[in-house]
Amino acid sequence: MSEVNRATVHSFECVEDQVTCVEFSPYENSSHLIAYGGYSRISVGVCRFQEEDKDCDGFEFKHLRDFHHGRRVVAIAWSPETSLDALPRCLRFCSAGDDYRVTVYTSDLKDDDTILTIEGHRDHVNSVAFEPTEGQLIASASDDHSCCVWDLDGNQKARFTLKAAGMSACWNAQDPMKLMVAEKQGTIRFYDLLNQQPIMSLDAGHVTLMSADWCQCDPTRVGAIANGRWMVWDITRLSCPQESQQAHTEGGRHFRWSQASDNLFATTGGPGNQIKLFHMGHHQVPVSANLPVMGSISWHAFLPACAVGGDRRVHIWVAEL
Repeated sequence: MSEVNRATVHSFECVEDQVTCVEFSPYENSSHLIAYGGYSRISVGVCRFQEEDKDCDGFEFKHLRDFHHGRRVVAIAWSPETSLDALPRCLRFCSAGDDYRVTVYTSDLKDDDTILTIEGHRDHVNSVAFEPTEGQLIASASDDHSCCVWDLDGNQKARFTLKAAGMSACWNAQDPMKLMVAEKQGTIRFYDLLNQQPIMSLDAGHVTLMSADWCQCDPTRVGAIANGRWMVWDITRLSCPQESQQAHTEGGRHFRWSQASDNLFATTGGPGNQIKLFHMGHHQVPVSANLPVMGSISWHAFLPACAVGGDRRVHIWVAEL
């Protein structure tokens, strides 16, 4: 595949041989934090970009802390309660591994660490998400055809039975009483958390849907990757996608909206380990690259900066809006 790069590229080294998962914190109080993991640990660090900090020379990364994980990291989600700027400091995130469990980490980065293991799924957990306004609930979507909602004590508060494997679970800060869950057979459902009932659905057709995301900049937009095609819906209109385009000829893996623009998103897929950044309304693809190995993708809270896990490194592309 020919590579295209109309973006600034940064990277930093990691201890893990392969970074399987990476996640920027999407919240204002902790937007400089990034978590990343491989097959044994989750690491947390600070990223600074000259686009937001004039005292920063291009890009700076500082490693803060490693947390033992003991298994392959599949998904990471940050809590909105995370803040290192006020005392007592609180760093909190949750993760999913390949052991059917959800793990919640809470730390003051000194002596007080708490690790809570949540059990209840009967198959692999593919996605985790913190409720984005108060951070008292966690959603997890699993291959066991369920999406569960847990409190911070590990109690199950809701369980939604799905018709296929749950691939993605997403909240939206502009509508926190609704939960979006994407199923592998192509259906994306929205659930009302008050009455715990489905309220609407989107249809991707007869496809294998691998990932979906709910746009934080514009909550009327939902995107997904299925059979190598990206799809975008306007949920105020019909349930079929409004736009769709082939992205990866040998299947897609991830879809994530930018937090800085409702027209910018990233996908990964094959052949090889492709990452592509798309800007809706533009014919040119800002970034198209192939890495030796690839993990998940994540966007910075305010900048058009997309991170992806790689071979002993995290790679970050800063696109132009």
